[in-house]
Amino acid sequence: MLDGLFKKLPENARPILHSDQGWQYQHSEYQRSLAEHNITQSMSRKGNCMDNGAMENFFGRLNVEMFYGEHFQTVDEFINCLKDYIDYYNNERIISKLKMSPVQYRTHSLKI
Repeated sequence: MLDGLFKKLPENARPILHSDQGWQYQHSEYQRSLAEHNITQSMSRKGNCMDNGAMENFFGRLNVEMFYGEHFQTVDEFINCLKDYIDYYNNERIISKLKMSPVQYRTHSLKI
């Protein structure tokens, strides 16, 4: 999986890869490989499932709002749909607790 990612990463990319503390993610070769490709490793704290909460919430929303009942004919169709959803999620979808979109909330927070 990582080899496929490495081939597709733009040269100047510096992504963050978040995971739990599984033994494979703690292995020195795995960590070395990430570092060689300028990928910052992020792991949840031991015994604290809440560290993954934000991403699990997003993937739950993604499943309900984008995937459920959909059948994609091609990988490109899926990728385009995913890009559209992420744009919608960040810029248009109102989060009831915040009463604004995530981008609006970040922008608003910077002004305070």
